[in-house]
Amino acid sequence: MPDATSRREFISCGLGILAASSVLGQTSRPYRIDVHHHFLPPGQAQQISASRQSAPPKWTVELSLDQMDRNGIATSMMSIVQPGTWTGKVEESRSLTRGCNDYAAQVVKDHPGRFGLFAPLPLPDTEGSLREIEYVFDTLKADGIGLMTEYDGKYPGDPAFAPVFEELNRRRAIVYIHPTNPQCCGVLVPGVSISTIEFAADTSRAIASILFSGTAAKFPNIRFIFSHGGGAVPFLVSRFEQVAKERKDSMPNGVVPELRKFYYELAQANHTGALKALLQMAPIEQVLLGSDYPYRQVADVVEGVRNYEFTDAQRQAIERDNAVRMIPRLKS
Repeated sequence: MPDATSRREFISCGLGILAASSVLGQTSRPYRIDVHHHFLPPGQAQQISASRQSAPPKWTVELSLDQMDRNGIATSMMSIVQPGTWTGKVEESRSLTRGCNDYAAQVVKDHPGRFGLFAPLPLPDTEGSLREIEYVFDTLKADGIGLMTEYDGKYPGDPAFAPVFEELNRRRAIVYIHPTNPQCCGVLVPGVSISTIEFAADTSRAIASILFSGTAAKFPNIRFIFSHGGGAVPFLVSRFEQVAKERKDSMPNGVVPELRKFYYELAQANHTGALKALLQMAPIEQVLLGSDYPYRQVADVVEGVRNYEFTDAQRQAIERDNAVRMIPRLKS
């Protein structure tokens, strides 16, 4: 039987292991929820290779699970990578979209509790999108819809998309919006990729479109989630307010009340400057954990949230509780 000294050493060692595990963002039971976690079905990978003449990002279910297990992620909400499933051809886009959604639904089924789905739509095909909404919610039981910031140069507030948002509002849907390469802008700064600057700008354009078109006010039951801490919007609030003074028809309560209703995830917005700016605009209850895997490592956002001056309760809200409030099935 070990003596008292041995028992103390054993306890001390055990506590040290637990502390080290905490520092690495790992726990014996994963609890975090990642709302910005991409999947890449074979059909879309082929489409990206054919259209871009470049290799798609490296992704498999096993790689996702490894990242999740290393960083205490219980569940990842899957969304499609840019440029989405619109190819410019209606039937081809409908088929690609359906294939991606069926693939993701099988991943969810094969790994109970580990994945959820923000299903893509074949926008700007309105008729096809309405059919897909019915399918993904009524048959696949998707958790929400995943959209791109623009489709053929049209942003979410475009009148052409109103029937889609009307149906999503009726269903009280979650709509996650991710940036893509904007038609307006290519590589404007030599040596700096489009995504480096334009993804934040395009997220800002999408938010502005939803606000100033009146889409947010007209469809209040939709729960919008925006990528990357809302892009540049936290820095543009006063400019938006100036425009809103002349647009009271679209935002009768002003800009800030609408912005505070949206949700924002923290992929690539997990450093002090971005966090401070976002939290000046949005309440902690509207902030979610997001990694942008496989474009970024999950550890990036876990470390960013851990190193910021959050209380334990605030960190728990961002890492899990806010997402569970949106998607109650994640509680279990």
